[in-house]
Amino acid sequence: MQPSPPSEAANADGASRPSNGQTPHSPPTAALPVPALQDVMARVAANMQRVIVGKPDVIRIALMTLLAEGHLLVEDVPGVGKTSLAKALARSIGGSISRIQFTPDLLPSDITGVSVYRRETGNFEFRPGPVFANVVIGDEINRASPKTQSALLECMAEHQVTVDSHTYQLRGPFMVIATQNPLEMDGTYALPEAQRDRFTTRISIGYPDPGAELAMVDEHAATDPLATLAPVTDDREIRAVQAGVRRVHVATEIRRYAVELVGATRRLHELRLGASPRATLHLVRAAKATAALAGRDYVVPDDVQAVAAPVLSHRLLLSSETLAARRSTADLVRDLVARLPVPQPATTRS
Repeated sequence: MQPSPPSEAANADGASRPSNGQTPHSPPTAALPVPALQDVMARVAANMQRVIVGKPDVIRIALMTLLAEGHLLVEDVPGVGKTSLAKALARSIGGSISRIQFTPDLLPSDITGVSVYRRETGNFEFRPGPVFANVVIGDEINRASPKTQSALLECMAEHQVTVDSHTYQLRGPFMVIATQNPLEMDGTYALPEAQRDRFTTRISIGYPDPGAELAMVDEHAATDPLATLAPVTDDREIRAVQAGVRRVHVATEIRRYAVELVGATRRLHELRLGASPRATLHLVRAAKATAALAGRDYVVPDDVQAVAAPVLSHRLLLSSETLAARRSTADLVRDLVARLPVPQPATTRS
């Protein structure tokens, strides 16, 4: 007996969202040209800066991940604004939002949804979980068990959910923004390699400088900026922005450069695990998004270099000797970028 399509569900903010069960992906959207794309993203960035003070680079990487149609992992100690960053981005772009608080007793069905038998109709009805939203905020994702974390694998990679042998499509734009605490903290589990590989980028917010922290205290003391943050765009415009990024040109030499950079991680003796082919795809998409944010409709080597560390470092596993030497994966990626030959500027538009 097949489950019935899901009925209208409520998101974490209490607003209703339409069912996404058994519906196709969003219809093709006309691509925005780069100048219009820049204008939309400038509005979103300015809106987010009302909440995240003094961290323009963090906001830029978050927006780049959105444009690359990827997912963002925010790793840092508690209290530096990880969840605020996720909420500020989600509320700025409109669309439906859901928030999942990951805990040790969370079950996979708490994320994806469950089929419920209805005696009056004699059918099973699928009740969608919080993953059926445009922006899914996974708070403290590494406090749940690996079994529960794995519930996001299909959603993030294929934009669909399979429950009881029945597949439900997720309507775009779809983005997972997950926060996690450092592994040294109590009650955390390491993310499985397959889970980390599905996150396009990983960032750390870090502590603000004294001036930014003082400004934050002044601005946040009386009111919470998140409470009054309104969308400056909508899901339809975001789809058009993402379509515009797909049209950014990547020359053959730039594609080869990205492949060589990722392939070099697999030959480093300092690593137990290098980056996957999926990392190469994410690197190129992130470079295209970076070029678009810079106002260009073509990618240059600097775009690849700028995103190499946030795209690759979380996918790599250090050897025990490298761990003992207190070197980080980001350090290794930066060393590779410095060593690899860079394509000549004259060939990047071919």
